[in-house]
Amino acid sequence: MSDPRRDEDPNVLERTKTTKPKRFKVLIHNDDYTTMEWVVTVLTTVFRHTPATATRLMLAIHRTGTGIAGVYSREIAETRIEKAMALSRESG
Repeated sequence: MSDPRRDEDPNVLERTKTTKPKRFKVLIHNDDYTTMEWVVTVLTTVFRHTPATATRLMLAIHRTGTGIAGVYSREIAETRIEKAMALSRESG
């Protein structure tokens, strides 16, 4: 008897397992120039946090010096960062 694996059709494609994209943390750092209100505004408008969550995160950033605004795939993280920077530039 022949081995059935050796008789496989070469025209049959095997499915490859897809991998999930890497996830990237978007960090916000504390500085001496940005107001707390502005950080909450950016967190709610760009990163889609609720006002209560944004306020808690802003206070944690203020106390510790840095905080995670969100975890996204690379393209989404870059887009959110660009939106936050553009919004900040517009407001001065």
